[in-house]
Amino acid sequence: MEYNRPSKDQYYLDIAKSVCKRGTCTKVEIGCVIIREDQIVSTGYCGAPRGTKSSIDHGFCLRRQLGIPSGHRYEICRSVHAEQNAIINAARSGTSLLGGDMYIYGKIQGDDKAQTLNAFPCFICKKMIINCGLKRVICSLKDGGYKIFSVDEWVEDWRKGDIIDDTFQYGVETKSGTPTVNNKPIKISPVLKKKVEKAKK
Repeated sequence: MEYNRPSKDQYYLDIAKSVCKRGTCTKVEIGCVIIREDQIVSTGYCGAPRGTKSSIDHGFCLRRQLGIPSGHRYEICRSVHAEQNAIINAARSGTSLLGGDMYIYGKIQGDDKAQTLNAFPCFICKKMIINCGLKRVICSLKDGGYKIFSVDEWVEDWRKGDIIDDTFQYGVETKSGTPTVNNKPIKISPVLKKKVEKAKK
């Protein structure tokens, strides 16, 4: 009998899958594991700040009640994102993340058979990942696989373009080069559009 030993990336992503089960978000379960020099140095899941009431405690998602689409207005979310918690937990223990890898697993909240998500970091998390010095980010995908991102490539992309140009945005499907939320294009005001076009010249 042949034994299919998982790759290191799949192994750490599977651990992130276990971590996500501790989450307190009523919409999604996101788990994060940070690896440095082939050791787990920090984990995090999507949950309310320490000592505060979560969406589970309240019995509803505030953002969903307000009709806010995924990928937007996270300052109103009761939870701290899994990626943020993993970075914060490393800081609490005085652990450096420089050169490390982050693994993010996400799925719709519920049982183990729930749909897997394209667990791409939101813009806030992405900025934190860049600044804390991580090297790679490995994210679960809807099709059951995973995608590996180079943080240096994110930085280079933002040098050439801008945040809104990102192809892989959490909760956003990009069609024909136009980012959309809930299948509707993200609108930029005419005044801002002129400023952007002028800045690119």
